[in-house]
Amino acid sequence: TFGKWLFLITVGLFTLFIVRFAYIAINKDVQHVNLRSQAEQIYTQQRIIQARRGDIYDSEGNPLATDTSKYTLYAVLDRTQKSSDGKPLYVKDRKKTAKVLSQYIDLTPKQIEKILKPKGQAYQVEFGNAGSNLSVSTMQKIKNRHLPGINFIATPARQYPEGEFASQIIGMATPKVKNDNGTEETNLVGQLGLEGYFNKQLTGINGLRKDKQDVYGYQIANSKQVTKKAVNGDNIYTTLDSQTQHFLENKVNKVYKSSNANAMTAVVMEAKTGKIIAATQRPTLHAENNPVWRNMLVQDAYEPGSVMKILSLAAAIDTGHFNPNATFNSGTWAMGGGKITDWSSSGWGTISYKDAFDMSSNVGFAHVEQDMGAETWMKYIKRFGLLKKVNVIGMSNEVNGYTSFKGILVQANTAFGQGITVNVMQMMQAFSAIGNNGKMMKPYIVSKVVDGNSGKTIQKVKPKVVGHPIKASTAKKVLGYMQGVVYDQKGLGHDYQIKGYRIAGKTTTAQIGGAHGYSTGDTNYLYSFAGMAPAKNPKYIMYVTLRQPQNLKKTATKQIASVFNPTMKMLLSQQKVAEKVKKKVITMPNVVGQASDEANKELSGKGMQVIVVGSGKKVKQQSAVPDEQVLTDQHVILDTGGEYKMPDVSGWSSADVQQLAKALKLKVKENGNGYVTQQSI
Repeated sequence: TFGKWLFLITVGLFTLFIVRFAYIAINKDVQHVNLRSQAEQIYTQQRIIQARRGDIYDSEGNPLATDTSKYTLYAVLDRTQKSSDGKPLYVKDRKKTAKVLSQYIDLTPKQIEKILKPKGQAYQVEFGNAGSNLSVSTMQKIKNRHLPGINFIATPARQYPEGEFASQIIGMATPKVKNDNGTEETNLVGQLGLEGYFNKQLTGINGLRKDKQDVYGYQIANSKQVTKKAVNGDNIYTTLDSQTQHFLENKVNKVYKSSNANAMTAVVMEAKTGKIIAATQRPTLHAENNPVWRNMLVQDAYEPGSVMKILSLAAAIDTGHFNPNATFNSGTWAMGGGKITDWSSSGWGTISYKDAFDMSSNVGFAHVEQDMGAETWMKYIKRFGLLKKVNVIGMSNEVNGYTSFKGILVQANTAFGQGITVNVMQMMQAFSAIGNNGKMMKPYIVSKVVDGNSGKTIQKVKPKVVGHPIKASTAKKVLGYMQGVVYDQKGLGHDYQIKGYRIAGKTTTAQIGGAHGYSTGDTNYLYSFAGMAPAKNPKYIMYVTLRQPQNLKKTATKQIASVFNPTMKMLLSQQKVAEKVKKKVITMPNVVGQASDEANKELSGKGMQVIVVGSGKKVKQQSAVPDEQVLTDQHVILDTGGEYKMPDVSGWSSADVQQLAKALKLKVKENGNGYVTQQSI
C-alpha cells in the first residue's frame, strides 16, 4: 500500500512539473516575470555613442573651443585578469610600474608603490588628483610604455586652444554625469559665456548601440545590432579676429599687471557694423588669484565719467543748444543744494564751451545740460540706448544701468557721467552713432550658427541699425570736437596721437562711488579713453577702461595709451594695405574674338600681366573668366591657337603656371613651393 501511494505521489509531482514546464515554455512567464525579457536584458549590452559638442570659432574659422578628452589613470591588481592567450592584465611588477608612472604624474615612485599595495583585497586602484584630468598626450605617452594592468577612463572635456582669449565671452563647459535608466553618460554643460548662452545648440544628442553578447563579451552570431546615430551639436562662429584679440590681450595684460589695477576692460568694434573684433577684461575667469566669473562688459554697472560728454555734446548740438564760442566761469558752480566742481577745482577762469570739451570741464557740461533742459537730455539718454539692455547675442545677465534723475543737481551730473550707471556694451552702442553718421549699430559678437551635421547655416547675425539718435551733421561736428581733445593745445588727449593717422577721442577721470560717497585719491578713479579712427570717417571704435590703478609711476593716461595706440595703429595699417589691394581688383572684360594686339593693349592698360600664346591673330580663349573679379598684377593668358611656343615663366605663381598648362595642354611637375625659379622647357 505504501509503495502504491509513493508511486501515485511521484506520478502526480511529475505531472505537475510537466504542466508547469509546459506553461513556462508557452507563456515565458514566472511569477509575473517575463523570462524572455530577462534573458534579453542579461545578454543585451547597450553603449553610449558620444555626440560631439559643437565648436566655437573665430571670424576666420579657427577653433576657440573644441572637444577633447581627459583621462583618469587606474591600475588593475586582480591577478585573475588575463588575456585569452594568458598574458597578465594586472600590475605584475609594482616597482617598475611605479618608476615609469612617476615620470608622468605628480607622485614619487614610493607613493605609487604604496597605492599599488593597498591593505586588503582590491580589484583596481586609482591615483587621486595626480592621476586625474590627464591630457591625450600624457595618456598616450604612458600607453606607449606598455605597462600591464595600467588603463584609462576617458571623460569628455573642453579644450580652448588659444588660451587666455576673450575668456569671459567664450565661457567654459564642464563634464556632468547623468544616469538614465541604468546607463551612465557624461556630457559637457556650458557654464558661462557663449558656452552657457548657446548650451542647448552646442549640445548634441548622444546615440546608442545595442547588441547581444555572450558571457565573454563577444557579439552573438546572427543577432541584430540596433544603432541610434549620435547628432552632433551646432557650431558657433564669432566675429573675433584672432590676431587683434591676441594683440589686445597682450597689451591689456601688461598694463593690468604693471599698474596693479583693480579691473580693466578693452573693446574694439567696427563703427559702421557693430561687429566686435576684439574684447577682453581683467581679471578673467582664468585668473590665478580671485578669478571673476562675470562678464564685466555687460554685468558691471559703473558711472562712465567724462566720456558721457560725447553724448551730451551730441544732444546739445542736435537740439541747437551748443555754442562753442559762448563762455562761462569754470572751477565750481553751486546749484541744486550742492556744487559741481571741475577736476581742477580752481578752474581756468572764463573759458569757452569748446574749451570745456577739450579740457573736460564738468561745470561747462552742467551748463550745457541746463540749457538743453532735463526733459530733452533724458530723451537723448534713452535715444542713445542707455538705461536698457543692449541684449548682445551671446552675453547673458546684462544690467540695465540706472539713474534716479531727481533734482537739478543729479540731472546736471549725468551730463558728465555721474549719477548714472551704464555698462560697456551700452557705451559702445551709443558711440557707434557718433562714428556712423548718426546711425546707431547694435554690437554683435556672433556671426552665425552652423548645423554640426549638415554644415548648413541655421542662424546668421547681420549688422542691425537700432536707432538714429542724432543727425549725420551732428555726428560729424562731434567728431571734430573729439579731434580737438587729441590735437588742440588745451586738449587732454595728446598721448593718443598716432603718427600718420588722425584720431578722435575723449578722456575720462571718473570718481568711483561707494557706500559713503565718492572715493578720493589718484588710485581711486576709473580712467578711460574712447577713441575713433580714422577721425574723418571712423572705421573702428575702441574703448579702454582702467579701474583703480595702484601703481601710477606712469600716468593712467599713458598706460591706457599703451593699449589703445598700438592696437589702433595695427588695425589702421592693415586697413591701409587692404585698401591698396582693393584698388587693384578689377572686373575681367571679355576679349574673346578680338584681335590679339588690341586685347593685349586693352588688358595691359588696366595693369594686367598679359601673356599671348599661339600664332593666331584673334583671341580664342582667355584664362580669366569674363566678369570675374581679378587682381591687376596677375597673369592673364590669351590663347590664339595655331603653333605654340613656351614662354618664360620665371617668377610666376603656381596658379598662373597651371593656367598656362591648361591652355597649352601640358602636364606640369612642380618641385618646391612659392614662385618659379627654373623651367625645363
